[in-house]
Amino acid sequence: MTTVLFVATLLCVVANASMAVADYAKAGFVLRNSAEVNLPPSTLPWLATLKLAGAVGLVVGLAALPWLGVAAGVGLVLFFVGAVVAHVRARVFYNIAFPGGYLLLAVAAAAHLLDRAAGA
Repeated sequence: MTTVLFVATLLCVVANASMAVADYAKAGFVLRNSAEVNLPPSTLPWLATLKLAGAVGLVVGLAALPWLGVAAGVGLVLFFVGAVVAHVRARVFYNIAFPGGYLLLAVAAAAHLLDRAAGA
């Protein structure tokens, strides 16, 4: 199980860093999705920074400071709970699997780093 959670943590890092780059670049699919859930384009850099900070925090947690990784994981969980809520409020269900998938990866990453921190 530890290997599965470790791999999920790595996927969470890559997924969030990739999405942060897409947010910073204001990629077409990002602009369309944010418009559908009623988020103005001016929020994209802020959201990208949160995703990137979460990804960096997970890496630091894996490398040296597991409790920082736990905090990053919990932050990403809260972020993606908010994303799922935004989709539900806007009644945008056709692509809710994306924030849902990111949420599951964040939960797995937080669990993995909590396990590492508790064992350290």
